[in-house]
Amino acid sequence: MPEVIFHVQGSAAEPYVVTFRDRGGGNLSAYCTCPAGQNGQYCKHRFAILAGETKGIVSGNEEDVAKVLSWLAESDVEAALQDLEREQAAFDEAKKRVSRAKKALAKAMRD
Repeated sequence: MPEVIFHVQGSAAEPYVVTFRDRGGGNLSAYCTCPAGQNGQYCKHRFAILAGETKGIVSGNEEDVAKVLSWLAESDVEAALQDLEREQAAFDEAKKRVSRAKKALAKAMRD
């Protein structure tokens, strides 16, 4: 099973270990040793690499980000990322509508 391991400097003294595996059949897995990653939560280190960012990689294999991105194409993770982007856009739009409604309510109470 193809694997890429990055050492990423985070907030801890020691770099976190971020591992990506191409499990085949459109299945990509990613693990990180940061507290969020170990708890199965959103981990900015994995998401940064999936966004093509190399900042923070201290293992000297920044060129392997391109390999991970090639595994991402048409994977289950890519589909989940696209779902997240759609929901984030909807959330951002809802926040704007709530802000406008609050402003309208404040104006109505002044008049």
